[in-house]
Amino acid sequence: MSMSTRKASGLVYFIAFIACIPTANWMIGHVGTVCAPNGPCLLPVWPWGANGPLMAPSGVMMIGLALVLRDLVQRRLGRTASLMSIVAGAALSGAIAPPALVMASTAAFFLSELADFAVYTPLQARGLVLAVLASSMVGLIADSVLFLWLAFGSLDFLVGQIVGKAWMVLLALPFIHWIRRRETASDIAP
Repeated sequence: MSMSTRKASGLVYFIAFIACIPTANWMIGHVGTVCAPNGPCLLPVWPWGANGPLMAPSGVMMIGLALVLRDLVQRRLGRTASLMSIVAGAALSGAIAPPALVMASTAAFFLSELADFAVYTPLQARGLVLAVLASSMVGLIADSVLFLWLAFGSLDFLVGQIVGKAWMVLLALPFIHWIRRRETASDIAP
């Protein structure tokens, strides 16, 4: 794969990563099977829960995707660009979060993406799919725990947050596998 192709695809991943943040905030107020007045819109993330389907705020889906995209930014543009994208994403997250959630949103985004970075970086040489899966799982758990604790002082909705984000990571894995196969094929092509 040529350097210009790598950079172009890295820029696409970066833009998609940054776009996840306002999209998540918009979804929370507009997309769901249940929308509370002045509250979040919820989606079912698992068919079984204590009182029916397990629900989570719809925006969690985009945060799961953001974790995967950050890994792809690092793969294409390098560690420095990846760290810069984390800082830019945290700033954007804080800028567009509702006033009561600015600190929780910014801190959870920043620290969970750094956790993702810390796991992805050493694992990427062992395999792209493994690195993305492991780092995203660490990142989504960190994001869920930090956000819920900082925003509400409670982990009552932790399971739904984790399951919702995990679905997006799992749905992205075939695409990640396809990227890896494509890279491997271009490395051996004459």
